[in-house]
Amino acid sequence: MQNKGLIKFFAIVFALVCIYQLSFTFVSNGIEKDAKAHANGDSDKEVAYLESMKDSVVYLGYTYDEVRNKQINKGLDLEGGINVMLEISVKDIVKGLANNSKNPVFNKALDEAKKNRQGNQDYLDAFFVAFDKESNGTVKLASPELFTNRIMGEAVNTKMTDDQVKAVIRKKVSESIDSAFGVLTERIDKFGVVQPNIQKLGESGRIMVELPGAKDIDRVKKLLQSTAQLEFWEAYKVNDLQGFLMGANEVLKKTEKDVKVAETATASPTDTLLTNKAKDSAAAPVKGANPLFEKLTPGQGGPIIGIASVKDTAKINSWLKRADIRGLLSADQRYARFAWGKEDVRKSKGVLELYCLKTNREGIPDLAGNVITGANAAFDQMGKPSVEMQMNNRGAQVWEEMTGKAYREQGFIAIVLDNVVYSAPGVTSGPIAGGNSQISGAFDVTETKDLANILRAGKLPASADIVQSEVVGPSLGQEAIDNGIISSIAGLLLVSLWMVVYYGKAGWFANAALVVNVLFLFGMLASLGAVLTLPGIAGIVLTIGTAVDANIIIYERAKEELRHGKSLDEAVKISYSWRGAMSSITDANVTHVLTGLVLLIFGTGPVKGFATTLLLGIFTSLFTSLFITRLFLDWSIRKGGELTFVTGLSKNWFTNFHFDFLGAKKFTYIFSSIVVIVSCVSFYVNGLDQGIDFVGGRTFQVKFEKPIVADDIKSDLDNVFHQGVDVKVFGNNSQLRITTKYKVEENTVEADTEVNKMLFESLKKNYSNITYDQFVNTYEGKQVGILSASKVSGVVADDIKANSVWAVLGAMAIVFIYLMVSFRKWQYSLGAIAAVAHDVIFVLGIYSLCYKFMPFHMEMDQHFIAAILTVIGYSMNDTVIVFDRVREYLTGKEKGSFKDIVNASVNTTMSRTINTSLTMVLVLGIMFIFGGDSIRGFIFAMLIGIVVGTYSSLFIATPVLVDSMPKKDKDLIVKQHNEEA
Repeated sequence: MQNKGLIKFFAIVFALVCIYQLSFTFVSNGIEKDAKAHANGDSDKEVAYLESMKDSVVYLGYTYDEVRNKQINKGLDLEGGINVMLEISVKDIVKGLANNSKNPVFNKALDEAKKNRQGNQDYLDAFFVAFDKESNGTVKLASPELFTNRIMGEAVNTKMTDDQVKAVIRKKVSESIDSAFGVLTERIDKFGVVQPNIQKLGESGRIMVELPGAKDIDRVKKLLQSTAQLEFWEAYKVNDLQGFLMGANEVLKKTEKDVKVAETATASPTDTLLTNKAKDSAAAPVKGANPLFEKLTPGQGGPIIGIASVKDTAKINSWLKRADIRGLLSADQRYARFAWGKEDVRKSKGVLELYCLKTNREGIPDLAGNVITGANAAFDQMGKPSVEMQMNNRGAQVWEEMTGKAYREQGFIAIVLDNVVYSAPGVTSGPIAGGNSQISGAFDVTETKDLANILRAGKLPASADIVQSEVVGPSLGQEAIDNGIISSIAGLLLVSLWMVVYYGKAGWFANAALVVNVLFLFGMLASLGAVLTLPGIAGIVLTIGTAVDANIIIYERAKEELRHGKSLDEAVKISYSWRGAMSSITDANVTHVLTGLVLLIFGTGPVKGFATTLLLGIFTSLFTSLFITRLFLDWSIRKGGELTFVTGLSKNWFTNFHFDFLGAKKFTYIFSSIVVIVSCVSFYVNGLDQGIDFVGGRTFQVKFEKPIVADDIKSDLDNVFHQGVDVKVFGNNSQLRITTKYKVEENTVEADTEVNKMLFESLKKNYSNITYDQFVNTYEGKQVGILSASKVSGVVADDIKANSVWAVLGAMAIVFIYLMVSFRKWQYSLGAIAAVAHDVIFVLGIYSLCYKFMPFHMEMDQHFIAAILTVIGYSMNDTVIVFDRVREYLTGKEKGSFKDIVNASVNTTMSRTINTSLTMVLVLGIMFIFGGDSIRGFIFAMLIGIVVGTYSSLFIATPVLVDSMPKKDKDLIVKQHNEEA
């Protein structure tokens, strides 16, 4: 080996750099451990401690903030916390750019785009397709009623073509999404979690937000989804609308036939609502009752039009939107807008106040949130939490005019945020000058801090929907870390022991290289700022299994050369040459890298973490196998050490194979055909257990205090959600995995909270003492309740499914092309693809046949697709090694028939094939046992895939290669070999 000194120098420097990079992780972990000890379970105290350390110098002149930015970041599944995918409404942005055009073609195209958007298709692309179809050339995007307007300015004019306008719209939408990204980043930075992560996902309008350690789920969702649409409106007094309310009630008497009256006639409606004791009436319907006033109790003066129970607000809204009822409003009230106030859970839980705002034709307020220059949490004159705001000069002027008018007319000003009235104060001391104002109402201190944060960061350009979310409790994260460490150490020890037992002294060299490989891998993860996830740990453990693969190929080739009479030095040199092991190693690892890249491109979240560690592991494994191990081997040869690459125990293992692989093809073809047919029948009959990643839905991992009967829980939940609820035991009988599609397409905080409360109310009887917050939110040491939860909307599920299909097909296509180029015959590619297709169908078939009764979940999700792609990579790897030897023998001097030559070549790969497969099975077996419930199905798929991949490389790929080769090529090869012989 040339330049040994340079390689040694590089290896030492690289090792020192890796140790230096990893040292930041150790220091940061130590400080975080101190914070946990100081907080003693109080998450707010823990965050405050870490914030106080932020600017303190803690290591080599670096502050704690700088140190933690250099550590290996733990993903959500290891740290615990909240992960959401927000989708900024591109529809709202486009509508805004068109100045809320009423054009019917435009608005129908907007609706059709949302309805007919295909998986992986951006909404904007879907809109352009729908618009072209609906307009059919009759309406131009550049028309004055669409995008030639004051909002677009000079960017669009009437002379532009649709394609030119589309380009401008794309740019404007992209700018709006960038603006939303900036607003969310500023909000999150002030939220108070350590190392938040926010990423814009291309131009899809989706933004991924990860908040490790965050525990208050509802608070996080409100913070992220609030558009911060702050408005100031004059509010009508209840006296102004008395005639309207009476008239509306009279109209409803004629249309509402099944109104039920309250059971308790002695209590007034107001008393009933304020004491939160309103009950659904069981009395018979009474004709001539007062429909409106039985649900809405009129206010007693001021701006409160009425009060109602939360459960009745939807019905009241539907009434107030009816054309016949709105027609009762007087001429000067025709643009009135009704809005509900913020719920005060401490004073009157479950009750909301109704307000009526004096809006205008355009619905644009005289004063909006864009005039706000500053906001901070404070306390009002009564000592209650409030938010103080500062306005710019224009805002101060308008605010003075509005408050002056309210003072003169004894009116009220409603402060509205995202269509919720936070307060509607009167003005008692004259016009307010200077641009200072205050929002007071039903707040606690945390809410005022979040509201001030939102107002400072500014409003989002459009609504933000949570289309995918995941919540993981810290106890699950710690369990995942412990399982990962155990499986990693056990896997490392087993592989190391096997290498020593099988290869002796050379095995020790491979093990030393393996330790260096692990150091390099973690050092690179730290240097790149990669996020370590549970599947990422699986990738590391998998790397341990594959790291010895190159060494096995080299060692097996060296053993062959020694048997052919070569000296030890010559055998080592040949095994490291291109005609030795290097061509096989190159082809095998290129195919593995290609599938890893596909996984990285198409995967999201934890799957990307798996792909990252897998790819890095391939490169570090190659470097340590080809250079570090070689340094040890050359050193041993120089010292005169004896190297045989065997031990007394393993000397005759896996040698002298003379199996007729081609002769067995009839049986293997029949067996594999039966497997494929049975699998296809099972796909039709049983289907596959498609997880929420593929079909959408909500999943909860719920822990109970004692063993529970899954069927009983399912029965209770079916009565509540009124649609299919899937309940399965997860891990043990006191833990369930609950899946439902209830309101999964309603991407609002209110819908998520409603589902959580329904789940809590249905399950709380199974707990001795638990509150809603304890059941839903995460906290240190949590042992019961919702340990993790996830939600995937149908739109995201379609995208994930499309990505998965393209990933699998893309991986197969790329490798097919590479093998055709590398081996220069398409028959090699055909054999490899046949084997891979066989393996994929086999694994899918096992999952289809067994998912109903296996003690662990076998869902089709992103992790499963990662496993399938890993199986494809391994199967290709194994097949390439076999094909490389077949090619070598076909171009060599082996004599005999074509069948004899191929059989001989395959038999010589058996030692390598069995060794590699065995190490992989050992590692995956350890992970299957110790890796934890959440990745057991993922590991099982790989475990089955490795075994099947080994079989298919020998009994499917090679026979297909031979059967597809033309007879004249076979005859020519036999003739050349016999002549040379």
